Amino acid sequence: MAAAPHTDLHPSSALAPEAPALKLAELVRLQKSAQRITATLNLDEIIERIVDEISTSLGCVEINLYLHHPEQGELVLAGVRGCTVNGKGHRLKIGTEGMVGYVAATRQMRYAPDVTRDPYYMACEPDTRSEVAIPLQVEGDLVGVFTASHCELDAFSPAQLRLLQGLCSHVAVAVQNSRRFHDEHKQREQMTREAEEARAIQQALLPHSSPFIPGFCVTGLSIPAGAVGGDWYDFIPLSDGRWGLVLADVSGKGTAAALLMSATRGMLRSLAHSGSGPAEVLTRLNNMLVDDFPSGRFVTMVYAELDPATRTLRLANAGHLPPLLIEPPGHRWIATENGLPLGVATSKYSEAEITLGEHSRIAFYSDGITEASFDSGEEYGPERLLAQLQSPDASLESLLADVKKFVNGTGLRDDATVIMVGARPESA
Repeated sequence: MAAAPHTDLHPSSALAPEAPALKLAELVRLQKSAQRITATLNLDEIIERIVDEISTSLGCVEINLYLHHPEQGELVLAGVRGCTVNGKGHRLKIGTEGMVGYVAATRQMRYAPDVTRDPYYMACEPDTRSEVAIPLQVEGDLVGVFTASHCELDAFSPAQLRLLQGLCSHVAVAVQNSRRFHDEHKQREQMTREAEEARAIQQALLPHSSPFIPGFCVTGLSIPAGAVGGDWYDFIPLSDGRWGLVLADVSGKGTAAALLMSATRGMLRSLAHSGSGPAEVLTRLNNMLVDDFPSGRFVTMVYAELDPATRTLRLANAGHLPPLLIEPPGHRWIATENGLPLGVATSKYSEAEITLGEHSRIAFYSDGITEASFDSGEEYGPERLLAQLQSPDASLESLLADVKKFVNGTGLRDDATVIMVGARPESA
């Protein structure tokens, strides 16, 4: 039997010349069904509403809704009423099985007023006499196939068929929106889980406690702007009681920056034990990163070695902000002559050496602190950093609390990391 012509019709416009064949109450009921169907994004709920509303409104023997799974080239039964043969999960091949497969292949409605005379009909319920199968499409994409079966011959009038086509256009959009929403929700959940795992791994790479260094109090703290960040600090025990102190900032944010940070951490820790001072360590590290880092990526870093026996601190700087030294006579920013950011180009690095007195304090910090700003564009800046650290009660927590207060609840836009080294008499 030839397929009925495909006609798009909105339910509200179904009052065509054949409308007297369809009761007004039935039209109103089906139009309300369309509104209820599109009022949710829950796919299971949409499907349940479809099969319930239409089977009740038209008195059908059976209602089926198959969803298209393009990866397998199949249609999977997702909603069913009145069928005792096939349950949810039943699969049909497109183009080869039944009226459903035929309609999915041709994208045209097929109506069988007498199923015994239709070559594509696959017998199901013994009471079925007529059946219609309608493709569900959105902008040319096949979403699925809807079928309705009746116990009477030629049970669907032309007006009803057009009404069902119009209703199925609503159904297709509702199903498509729901599936997209569900897919996006799953992707967001997966990204959230991955970000949480990355954050846990990154936090595990940071020091778990402050090191015990005779005569010194050394502390560090890092707050990522997102789930994961590109800042990193570390305390590395070296030979002869010396300690390596490092604070680094990888360009960019997110997972990519965190991965590069992790790689840089491993390299530096290996080099720190075999180097002969901060300048050599950064030179060798830079040579490795120049070859390995992706184009456009780089790391700024301050690396220092603290010798508690001589109370000296030697440091080299690879394009990072200069550490701030505060002493009773005053303060100064510790600058070095040479040092490009790591991973940019071959570079030499120079050192600065200072002696920490009994009341000296030095801070390493990232630009997430000094460049923290709110909507006006004003930055926290080095002056506020200095004012905070000059306080006798200065601590990492008080500094970061002041930074957060400054941005007025807008949140940090970049990772904020700081190391503070406070010298004190051995008797303390």
